[in-house]
Amino acid sequence: MPVNLTPPDRERLFPVAGIELGWAEAGIRKADRKDLLVIRVADGSTVAGVFTRNRFCAAPVLVCREHLAGGDGIRALVVNTGNANAGTGAEGLAAARATCDRLATLLGCKSGQVLPFSTGVIMEPLPVDRLVAGLPLAIDRLRPGHWLEAAQAIMTTDTLPKAASRRVEVGGRTVTVTGIAKGAGMIRPNMATMLAFVATDAAIAPGLLPHLTRTAADRSFNRITIDGDTSTNDSFIVIATGGSGAARIESVGDPSYAIVAVAIEAVARELAHAIVRDGEGATKFIEVRVEQARTEAEAARIAYSVAHSPLVKTAFFASDPNLGRILAAVGYAGVDDLDPARVQMYLDDVWVVRDGGRHPGYREEDGQRVMKASEIVIRLQLGRGPEATSVWTTDLSHDYVSINADYRS
Repeated sequence: MPVNLTPPDRERLFPVAGIELGWAEAGIRKADRKDLLVIRVADGSTVAGVFTRNRFCAAPVLVCREHLAGGDGIRALVVNTGNANAGTGAEGLAAARATCDRLATLLGCKSGQVLPFSTGVIMEPLPVDRLVAGLPLAIDRLRPGHWLEAAQAIMTTDTLPKAASRRVEVGGRTVTVTGIAKGAGMIRPNMATMLAFVATDAAIAPGLLPHLTRTAADRSFNRITIDGDTSTNDSFIVIATGGSGAARIESVGDPSYAIVAVAIEAVARELAHAIVRDGEGATKFIEVRVEQARTEAEAARIAYSVAHSPLVKTAFFASDPNLGRILAAVGYAGVDDLDPARVQMYLDDVWVVRDGGRHPGYREEDGQRVMKASEIVIRLQLGRGPEATSVWTTDLSHDYVSINADYRS
C-alpha cells in the first residue's frame, strides 16, 4: 500500500489553457486498461525536457531529443504504457517515428512536432499497429479537463495515479500549473522519475524554459530514489502555452519568473514525493536531510549514499535501530576529508550520534519508536559549511522483490 498517499481530487486538477488530453485502451500489453495518452498542445507553446542519462536510452527518448532540437515547435505528445520500446534497436526507432507520423497526420501537424514516450517492459518490440489503431479514440476524447484520466493512462506498477495543480497570480492574471507523473520502481536521480509532464499557461521564452525545467528537476525528481536503478525511459517535460494572457517571462531576473518557477517546482516536488510514497513495496517515506555541508553537491552525495543503501533500507523496513549502517553509508560516500568527529545524527527528534559517536543519552527504544512511524527524517550535520539538501526515499520490503519478480507475469 502507498505511504500516506491518496488519489488526486479531480476538482483540484485545474485545466491549463492550451492543453487538451485524451486516452484510449489500445491493448498494448493488457486488454481493457488505459494505456495510451495523447496531449494536444496549442500552437506557439514552448516546450523543454530533461531525459535519462542511461546510455541504453529508449527509442522514444532519442526521437524526443531530435524533435525538440528541430525548432518546429511541439504540437502533441503521445504516451504508451505496457512497453518501453527500449533495447529495440533500429526497429524501435522506426516504431517511435511511425507513431509520430500517424499522430501528426491525424492532428494536421508535422511529425517533428510530436514527442513520443513509452514505459513498460524493456527489450520487447512495440506493437505499433495496436498503438496507432488507438489514436483516433484518444483524439476523440481530447478535453482540457482530462488530467485525472491522463494520470491513470500512464500508470504501470503504480497503485495510484499521480497528479497535482497550483494557481498563482502573475501581473494581475491567474496562471495555472498542472502536472502528472508515473513511477514506482526503477527510480534514481539522473534523470529521476520515469515519466512526468507539467504544463502551465504562463508564457515563458524558449531560451529560458530549459533552465527552468532543469532547475525544477534538480529540486524534485533528482532528489528521489527508490531502488537505485536509472530507467532507460526517464523523461520530464514542461510545457508553457501562454494561454493565461500574462506577459511573457523573458529572463530569470523578471519578477514573474520566481512566482511561476516556484509553482512549477512545487508541482514537480509533489509528484516526486507521490512516486516515493507509491514506491514498489514501500511501507515508509524517509527524508535524508544533510546539513552543514561544504557544497550542495557534497550534501547530495552523502544523502544519496544513505538513501541507496540496501542495509539502511532493510533496517527501516524492520524498524530495527541498527543505525551504524547510516554512519557506514556516510563514510563511504566519497567525501575523503570528512571529519567523523564533527558529525551529528538525528532520527526525527532523537539525537543518536554526537561528535561522531553514540550520544550518551541515546536509548535504542527511542530509535525504534521513530523507526516504527510511516514517515521518518534522518538528519545529518557534517560541521563543514553552510549548505544543505534533502533526498526522499523508501524502505526496502519483501513486496519489492515479489513485485519485480512477477512484473512480466
